[in-house]
Amino acid sequence: MAKQEEKPKDKNTEPEIPKKSFFKDERVRFTAGVFMLFLAIYLTIAFISYLFTWQTDQSFEWQNIFSGSGIRVENWTGKIGASFSVQFMNHWFGISSFSLPFIIGLLGLRLLKVRPLPFRKTTFKLLIGTVLLSLVLGFIARTIGGFLGSGLGGAHGLFVSEWISALIGKVGTAFLLLLFCITYTIYVQPDSIHWFNRLIGEVILLFKSKKNEEEVEIEANTTTIKKTIVVNENGQIIEKQDDNKVEEFTSSPAENTNLKVTNNPIIEKADDLDDEDEIEEQELTNEVEEDANVHQIQAVIAPEGEGDVELTIESIQEAVANGSAIENQELYDPTLELSSYQRPPIELLEEYKNQASPVSNEELIDNKNKIVETLANYKIQIDKIKATIGPTVTLYEIVPAPGIRISKIKNLEDDIALSLAALGIRIIAPIPGRGTIGIEVPNQKPEIVSMYSILKSAKFQESKFELLIALGKNISNETFILDLTKLPHLLVAGATGQGKSVGLNAIISSLLYKKHPSQLKFVLIDPKKVELTLYSRLERHFLAKLPDSEEAIITDTQKVIYTLNSLCIEMDQRYELLKQAQVRNIKEYNDKFTARRLNPNKGHKFLPYIVVIIDEFADLIMTAGREVETPLARLAQLARAIGIHLIIATQRPSINIITGVIKANFPARIAFRVSSMIDSRTILDHPGANQLIGRGDMLVSTGSDMVRVQCAFIDVPEIERLTDFISNQRGYATAFLLPEYSPESSEEQFEVDLKKRDDLFDEAAKLIVQYQQGSTSLIQRKFSIGYNRAGRIIDQLEAAGVVGPFEGSKARQVLITDEISLEQIINNLNNQQ
Repeated sequence: MAKQEEKPKDKNTEPEIPKKSFFKDERVRFTAGVFMLFLAIYLTIAFISYLFTWQTDQSFEWQNIFSGSGIRVENWTGKIGASFSVQFMNHWFGISSFSLPFIIGLLGLRLLKVRPLPFRKTTFKLLIGTVLLSLVLGFIARTIGGFLGSGLGGAHGLFVSEWISALIGKVGTAFLLLLFCITYTIYVQPDSIHWFNRLIGEVILLFKSKKNEEEVEIEANTTTIKKTIVVNENGQIIEKQDDNKVEEFTSSPAENTNLKVTNNPIIEKADDLDDEDEIEEQELTNEVEEDANVHQIQAVIAPEGEGDVELTIESIQEAVANGSAIENQELYDPTLELSSYQRPPIELLEEYKNQASPVSNEELIDNKNKIVETLANYKIQIDKIKATIGPTVTLYEIVPAPGIRISKIKNLEDDIALSLAALGIRIIAPIPGRGTIGIEVPNQKPEIVSMYSILKSAKFQESKFELLIALGKNISNETFILDLTKLPHLLVAGATGQGKSVGLNAIISSLLYKKHPSQLKFVLIDPKKVELTLYSRLERHFLAKLPDSEEAIITDTQKVIYTLNSLCIEMDQRYELLKQAQVRNIKEYNDKFTARRLNPNKGHKFLPYIVVIIDEFADLIMTAGREVETPLARLAQLARAIGIHLIIATQRPSINIITGVIKANFPARIAFRVSSMIDSRTILDHPGANQLIGRGDMLVSTGSDMVRVQCAFIDVPEIERLTDFISNQRGYATAFLLPEYSPESSEEQFEVDLKKRDDLFDEAAKLIVQYQQGSTSLIQRKFSIGYNRAGRIIDQLEAAGVVGPFEGSKARQVLITDEISLEQIINNLNNQQ
């Protein structure tokens, strides 16, 4: 009852204005910030002056600061500056004290609401670095002689390093400080661990190479007896010596128990050495020479006691029968043909540093309070709320009180958007695996996610994915990457101007940074003719095309049909190679080929991955229709195992463009902002894409769940620098050539016999010429006949020269313009009968 009586009093009384804290006053913060900046500049000048006036400044004492003008100092900042310089540079940390004015200046900028660096992390790193640098410089000054008195490392560095040296000696102190420096470097710059790994690897390789040189010198001094084992057509083993004597071997195990393969590998036969045998040095080899159906395997006779049997004559005969040589331990390297190729450096890309934090603490607190207040207006209590800041949106996770229905919060989406005055609010109810409800609120100042930061991240550099594509950063500011071989195809859709082309550029760039030209080829289809033309310079490195095609970027619709059918032929050929090699996918096949277990003389070769990128897919469906969709469906269903992957982009996410066949074979989908919930459901089978904020904001669905990602931004000048760097290197003679495709083979399967024309042929011809429209449906409607009969009449009209050939979904072109010419054609046909 008391609470009910208090409510009207609250309405009539005026609201109290909350009193601001003294340190939260904007004027106080601004004044303190300016003072901190001036203090930082003052101390920096004082410390720099101390480097030149240290002898005079060290004689000055604190007690004489306020003394008369008789005591003078040479420091540029006077007595106070000299006192601070002596205290920090001499008595404390030496020249590492320069970090103090930097920290003070950073604090001043923070008070002025300018945040170039995170204050706490930067301060912590600088303080540790100050102490560590003081120790290192103090140890150097104590070991090899002082400089600037104790100013190099300060009194702290001298005394502490001397104390550590007394405990573990100078050598132990040096190793300990080196360990501290390496640890600090890895902590401050995590990417430096790759540099240390490469340095250690190079040292180990250098040591091994020297060891191998010593072993080669030892082997060069050993002498061997050269003999040759000859295998004739009948599989008999014959041994030849240099004096042309021939000695036959039987295949009994008793006589061949000394044959062996060494690690090189070479075939050895332990036998008693004869002093009269000719001794000469021989280069070890395992090549199989074929001459008149006789396989010669060079062998070396080694001294006795080399070991037991590891290879019998039966195994040699079996290897020869299979047409393969004894395996070499050195793997085949497909990159040797372009061994000088260098992957592009990351420095070609722009960094796009963000000057300030995308979300301030005031914005976070304000949004939290508005969310809680809006839910409270509908009697929804919140037990807990926390925020996760992303590059473009901030995720507020709330835990409702027991008994609150999730659907009740889900229905308040528009009300929360109204209270926050935000562009678009997306509610995830509940978040899978967390037990909370997520409210995604766009940031007032979105952050630019540069391609530079994505490619430089440790997650991208250390990834072992076969076809790594880097898309951007998720809502937790973590790099988001996918393996295209696991997807295995990708559908990209969204309204025009929302970032599809930038997303395709990010995918292509990430693949270019990871793969060698021998390992990856692109088939780029661009009906718009302007989006993918930047990559035409990569023709002799990364692009694939038809043999008779002049341009590597495919823009003509008819060539698109030929290219897709050619890829189907390539797919069938690759499956035949996999069948012969008895493997299931391209990775197993290439591993087997690089291990030299497949014979190139039988058609085997290293198979690169082929990534087909189609921009403006809707335009292809409108102009070519079934001719494009049929080979595309075949590739989507079968091409995964043999390394052909599809990436399709469209700005018309309607059901007649993204058909059921395509959706069934494209489980991985990317949706940029769309205009309606229907379009979002067409792309993702879920709503949400209509609530994105645009400019690279996207939802990525890999089948099970959806992730909100801010797409990495890469501009046209960056792509030009990237393609210039690659194209200026030595490439292949031509682009990767796809199999030839001849469409005539399918059209010549049937011929139209004009002697057996349809009864409605003459009337249908006059109708077509009258309406100037070569349409099957027009004949159906006017004569009330079925589709099959109307189709046969159209084929007969084409054979007679009345209409043109089939052009996909378009109506056929009418070749006759007047009825007089038509009458002449009909009369000629009648006379032929």
